[in-house]
Amino acid sequence: MALETVDFKSIIKLDSELNQIQDFDLLLERILLEVRKVVRADAGSIYVKQTEKDENGTSEKLAIKYAQNDTLQKLLPPGQKMIYTVFSLSINEKSLAGYCAFTGKTVNVPDMYTIPPETPYSFNAMFDRMTGYKTTSTLTFPLSTAEGRLLGVIQVINKKNEDGEIIPFSEEDELLITHFAANATVALQRAFVTRAMILRMIKMAELRDPKETGTHVNRVAGYAVEIYDRWAYNNKIPNAERENFRDILKIGAMLHDVGKVAISDVILKKPARFTPEEFLIMQQHTLYGASLFDDPQSSIDKIAGDIALTHHENWDGTGYPGWIDPATQVPLKTNEEGKPLGRKGEDIPLAGRIVAVADVFDALCSKRVYKEPWGEEEVLAEMRKLSGSKFDPDLIDVFFEILPSIKQTQNLYPEEQ
Repeated sequence: MALETVDFKSIIKLDSELNQIQDFDLLLERILLEVRKVVRADAGSIYVKQTEKDENGTSEKLAIKYAQNDTLQKLLPPGQKMIYTVFSLSINEKSLAGYCAFTGKTVNVPDMYTIPPETPYSFNAMFDRMTGYKTTSTLTFPLSTAEGRLLGVIQVINKKNEDGEIIPFSEEDELLITHFAANATVALQRAFVTRAMILRMIKMAELRDPKETGTHVNRVAGYAVEIYDRWAYNNKIPNAERENFRDILKIGAMLHDVGKVAISDVILKKPARFTPEEFLIMQQHTLYGASLFDDPQSSIDKIAGDIALTHHENWDGTGYPGWIDPATQVPLKTNEEGKPLGRKGEDIPLAGRIVAVADVFDALCSKRVYKEPWGEEEVLAEMRKLSGSKFDPDLIDVFFEILPSIKQTQNLYPEEQ
């Protein structure tokens, strides 16, 4: 019982920590990590309920968001993240996670390879065969609001005792999970509201600029966090600082082009490349975006303003808008002709430099009215070519170090058809 008391104390402490995380996706990742710690699970996955479209219309499914596995992670080089398969499940009785979502019940399975044949769900051992990792004990539980609305499902895998042996999850684990899930759901609801508000702002931009889609901003923000994570690891940034920065970076990156709402439709929706005069007008979106955050009330406002203003600055000083006050549009530093000097090198905030890499990569990979998507080899060659001129060379090195994680983020947010 003493161990159970300690676990409840750790859960209570976690409640306040989870409520400090503002981004929905990063909160999901942290929840999965912490619930595994609480019940000593070696691995786990977290799914969210979402609406998917196909040739038959729309349907509610469970989409995997994060997977963690300590055993497989230890086989990777230090700092490298585990790559997992992106997929979705139908909410029905056929799979264990689908059954949990369908019935709203917690399911405790001591051994996935001895599920009775009369059980409605079955176990697909394909992942085990692919990786050599054996899934034995599992505990699968729904994340549901107080009103009964399903948000997602968590599955923790292979509970370990103090000797590292795999054992079944206990009734005490189920009790701990129930308490944890209730509090995690409250944090998720709050983060979901924040995400919904941000996506509404982006939807306004999308009404003006068809390129500014929810999938585009989610990809850019996802790439940005992956780049920062590896940069922080390489630069030995303390964990608390890293966690805080990645949270506000994710939200700020989603708002990188929100200033486009102030640009004329004649320019935004032009089905061709801009003239030099039109391009000068288009550049103003950086100033308009930054001006939305010129009275910062939080660290998110500060980083969102920095990103909106500087994500088109170039490492060599040739980008835009340069040293200009976004509120007054008065140049702060000028050349001999009185034109604003471009920000250069580390004068560009780290967040702006990171989003510059993420935004250009996604633009090159995406279809535009004036171009087809570039091929992968062509995109990667261009990113290397621009290192040291357009991009911070250290960040380009990081980008290529984590290319598998970049591609996984790309798969998580495919372009809507």
